[in-house]
Amino acid sequence: MGSSDAIIEIESVSKRYGAIDALRDVSLQIPPGVTGLLGPNGSGKSTLIKALLGLLHVQSGQGRVLDYDWPRDARMIRDHVGYLPEDDCYVAGMAGIESVALMARLSGLSGREGLRRSHEMMDYCGFGEERYRDVESYSTGMRQKLKFSQALVHDPSLLILDEPTTGLDPDQRIAMLRRIRNLATEHGKSVILSTHILPDVRSVCDHVVILVDGTVRVVDTLDNLSRPIEPTILVSIVGDATLFAEQLTRAGYTVNPDPETNGLRVEGIQAHQADQLWRLAAETNTSIRRLEPALNSLDQIFMDVASGKSMAKSDITPNAISRGAGHANS
Repeated sequence: MGSSDAIIEIESVSKRYGAIDALRDVSLQIPPGVTGLLGPNGSGKSTLIKALLGLLHVQSGQGRVLDYDWPRDARMIRDHVGYLPEDDCYVAGMAGIESVALMARLSGLSGREGLRRSHEMMDYCGFGEERYRDVESYSTGMRQKLKFSQALVHDPSLLILDEPTTGLDPDQRIAMLRRIRNLATEHGKSVILSTHILPDVRSVCDHVVILVDGTVRVVDTLDNLSRPIEPTILVSIVGDATLFAEQLTRAGYTVNPDPETNGLRVEGIQAHQADQLWRLAAETNTSIRRLEPALNSLDQIFMDVASGKSMAKSDITPNAISRGAGHANS
């Protein structure tokens, strides 16, 4: 199928629920690092995750996950994967530390080692004395951190996180994203991040997979997706940019407003040609605050794909990325 370095390689995976096709002939390669799994509700993200974990039966498909045959070796695959589900998962009446220690024992750790690891992971996830309280008393954000501790306790090489920042306040969300990035960069773990929060993807992900109606529509690196096909510069303006935009248009540039910055996107110009922008700005008495290479909007890419606009698909491999795949003008 491709790269031997891929942590996940699956081919021709289909899953039907009665007359509904949840996954349709999905073939996919995911390399090490942090991969954002995106898609509208009902796109097949949860089905794909559960299929990879062997938690449901698929009608067709084969591949490898962490060098194990999939789906034949699903039980061994689960031993090496940490899973944070979207829904709560705890036993009523247990304290937080007991809940994490239970996951450690179920993962095969001894009682003493499991308890040591449980404390270590709860420290890592920002728990203090509240680890000794019953989980029922936890806030939504604390339960998210509890699930993260449970997913990490057996030191898996792959983490699958389903909406991990839901219910977190801004500071907790930033801390969670830092932990995810740290696990990848400092501890060599791979992460699949399934989320609806696109800023989270921009913050921590190396690669992006977009599912729509059970099919893979985009597989690419975040850098490739963010880079416009045409060289484009984002110009931040002080005051009214009308005259400047008209002058740029007369000079032959394609100019569009950038709603995120209240600036202008000037297409067809390289960064080393910025002196032309300064000259035109001086001619129109326009004050430029900042010039920088423009990036495609991940939000716009997602909306274009979800709405059915045609986009090319590339296979991710660590050594060969199709440059033109998965691009959309924002």
